[in-house]
Amino acid sequence: MSAQASSKQDDYQVKDTKPQLGERWPHGGVRGGGGGGWISSERTASTYDLVEQMYYLYVRVVKGKDLPMNPVTASCDPYVEVKLGNYKGKTQHFEKRANPEWKQVFAFSKEKIQSTVLEVFVRDREMVSRDDYLGKVVFDLNEVPTRVPPDSPLAPQWYRLVDRKGEPKHRGEIMLAVWMGTQADEAFPEAWHSDAASVHGEGVFSVRSKVYVSPKLWYLRVNVIEAQDVESQDKSQLPQVSVKAQVGHQILKTKVCQNKTRSPFWNEDMIFVAAEPFEEQLVLTVENKQGSKDELAGRINLPLHIFERRLDHRPVDSRWFNLERYGFAVLEGERRKELKFSTRIHLRACLEGGYHVSDESTMYISDQRPTARQLWKQPIGILEVGILSAQGLSPMKTRNDKKVTDAYCVAKYGQKWVRTRTIVESFSPKWNEQYTWEIYDPCTVITLGVFDNSHLGGGGGPGKDMRIGKVRIRLSTLETDRIYTQSYPLLVLQSSGLKKMGELHIAFRFTCLSMAHMIYLYSRPLLPKMHYLHPFTVNQLDSLRYQAMTIVSTRLGRAEPPLRKEVVEYMLDVDSHMWSMRKSKANFFRIVTLFSGIISISKWLGEVRHWKNPITTILVHVLFIILICYPELILPTLFLYMFLIGIWNFRFRPRHPPHMDTKLSWAEAVAPDELDEEFDTFPTSKTEQVVRMRYDRLRSVSGRIQTVVGDIATQGERLLALLSWRDPRATTLFIFFCLCAAIALYMTPFGIIALLAGLFFLRHPKFRSKMPSVPSNFFRRLPSKADSML
Repeated sequence: MSAQASSKQDDYQVKDTKPQLGERWPHGGVRGGGGGGWISSERTASTYDLVEQMYYLYVRVVKGKDLPMNPVTASCDPYVEVKLGNYKGKTQHFEKRANPEWKQVFAFSKEKIQSTVLEVFVRDREMVSRDDYLGKVVFDLNEVPTRVPPDSPLAPQWYRLVDRKGEPKHRGEIMLAVWMGTQADEAFPEAWHSDAASVHGEGVFSVRSKVYVSPKLWYLRVNVIEAQDVESQDKSQLPQVSVKAQVGHQILKTKVCQNKTRSPFWNEDMIFVAAEPFEEQLVLTVENKQGSKDELAGRINLPLHIFERRLDHRPVDSRWFNLERYGFAVLEGERRKELKFSTRIHLRACLEGGYHVSDESTMYISDQRPTARQLWKQPIGILEVGILSAQGLSPMKTRNDKKVTDAYCVAKYGQKWVRTRTIVESFSPKWNEQYTWEIYDPCTVITLGVFDNSHLGGGGGPGKDMRIGKVRIRLSTLETDRIYTQSYPLLVLQSSGLKKMGELHIAFRFTCLSMAHMIYLYSRPLLPKMHYLHPFTVNQLDSLRYQAMTIVSTRLGRAEPPLRKEVVEYMLDVDSHMWSMRKSKANFFRIVTLFSGIISISKWLGEVRHWKNPITTILVHVLFIILICYPELILPTLFLYMFLIGIWNFRFRPRHPPHMDTKLSWAEAVAPDELDEEFDTFPTSKTEQVVRMRYDRLRSVSGRIQTVVGDIATQGERLLALLSWRDPRATTLFIFFCLCAAIALYMTPFGIIALLAGLFFLRHPKFRSKMPSVPSNFFRRLPSKADSML
């Protein structure tokens, strides 16, 4: 490997970092903040011990009193402008109000403060001329107090407005509170930030940090049993009907009843995904097949909350529902009320609470709890994640002829999603936000993704939030109660190849609440028991997972600010099931690596048999003879050997949680055409010649897989052919051999047989023939079902 390739590979590795986390600072993380300020408490009070402390100057503008009126209009439309150096923040204005209440907080990053004076102006908004100056309040930053939670919030005070010369005005006061604090302050999430001073309009809401909760998902099981009194528009023909069920965008249909009858019978199950609160309804439509068309015979809308919720597989009572009439019956007007009979449908429906409704890939699952809260166990641990910063981010877009990136980070575990604030126009954003999750199973994965915010303008913007990279951490690979501070490379596979988009710096700690409970979980099934007692088919699970992901994406997209569809889909690996040549290669070589250990053992055993190292072969003979003489030592020796291997490997245990391996993924050596194929749309948008070439290549790869699978099947069928009499002579020879072997084993001690067999196996190469052995020749001659293949 060249030095350049080695350096590039090292650049893709996880690295240790040594940030100055809050827990290392005295007095709750306060160090040198606020000049001559004061701290009211000496206790360590930082709950943000996994992030670096960031200082902000907070200005809380509460309200005004007795503000002077405009002598011309005899009214006042006041607003407040907070100015610190080059940064200005404004409150909303109120029309014709001398005693306004703004209740707004401004936060100025201490790192970017270039002034020692804070000025708070009160102005009167004018529609035509320049806004009138009503007065101001000036603060010396060296006199601003420092406040760190859990100290109580600083009490606001009334300040009299002064004129431009600093003389007190006769009228006008403003209530303010000014203090130096950290990102742990309660005012931080909803404050106006100087870091995002250039963002206006609706984009202001999308730069703030938020916590989202996925909707609670249920499986809706609808068993369509039968229908009665189904009529065709053509009264001379009996109907041949099916039932179509729809929940939201999910549509399923029963089979068409084979018999033409007015009382069809199906007894078919249909499974849907439903989310609380149940906004969609179950829409059932009975359709009559008439040639190539389906006519409507009846319909009903059923709200989901009327269905029973069950936690196990106990029987659910069935119910009859009357359908609304369609076709000819609709035209009858008032006569419909005179009908004594209508089409009825017999259903057995319920909401399943004993299953886990998965919206993410099972390979990276973050939650296995069933839907029903009654079935949840106590949490076994707590995961704390400090999202510190990112370094070296790539420019994602152009704004005002300048390459910029507006980065934010999203973390997802279980039903809880978190989104950090957006740091505007920075390739090295610092978030320093800390979040906590309850852990119910250690064999789960937390996912963190970094994105570029493309919706900072008014109206939401037309673009999509571009992905910068993703990190996954499997909790079972973490040591408990240890703080990890890592720098993860943000890797994205693009149509042009693998690209490192930057690095994400995070700190995290997995705290165990009950070690006994955690160890007990390793003996329990991964999913709730309903998945094993009454499982779904593979096709059902794939479809239901896609529907669940769609529902989660839609619901989170309706939050304010929205967590957008492209973000949710990337975090949930929506395209993980799509085929690509690169993934096929990667999985093939994973299998090869898996068998490499067995191959290594067989090579070593071959060297022992061929006496390549006589001393090793003699030692193997001695160990073999001891085990034959004392067969009761075989199993203890085997377990002792595995114990020693485990102890020996402890020195070489991984020091970091596993991260994306570019070599394992075959992301570095992938061909350009294979990448183009992987990023192609579905269905394809390529030309016929390109599709033909890719189809031929796929046939070639599939042919190799087909050959390997066929060879494995052939060996298994040859084993079965030993006693199946497919080859009468071979079976005769084998059963007579078994009879002779049984007699010999009954008459001869097993130790003697094993000793002779082992010594024969380990005999010197001088006593061996280069021809295949008799058992090998016999086995290869056995028939398989390959002869019956077309």
